[in-house]
Amino acid sequence: MNIGLIAHDGKKTLMQNFCIAYRGILSKHNLFATGTTGRLIEEVTNLSIHKYLAGHLGGEQQMSAQIAQNDIDALIFLRDPMAKPHEPEVNGVIKLCDMHNIPMATNLATAELIILSIDRGDLDWREIYR
Repeated sequence: MNIGLIAHDGKKTLMQNFCIAYRGILSKHNLFATGTTGRLIEEVTNLSIHKYLAGHLGGEQQMSAQIAQNDIDALIFLRDPMAKPHEPEVNGVIKLCDMHNIPMATNLATAELIILSIDRGDLDWREIYR
């Protein structure tokens, strides 16, 4: 599966810890991330991640384009509800995920549900849907 990873600045450490905890599951899939988030995850996990530009430099738009093409099977966007204006806007990504039936997590609780569902095979229907 193709899994997208985005984190606002205040959630990057949480994303790193999440990826450390679920490294075994994530290592079986294709990972895509905005630039800074991807680099930080790679530093602590040694996972191979396709990195886009940093979110504020267009990485969020690059991820959105892949979502719009239905090339992402699940998205984990750990968002900070108190995000600063320069951080990626979540509304457009949510809209695209809804349009293409792409499961999306915006917090740790839903991220864990999605990653465990992927591991159990609950989202294998995405392979057919694509």
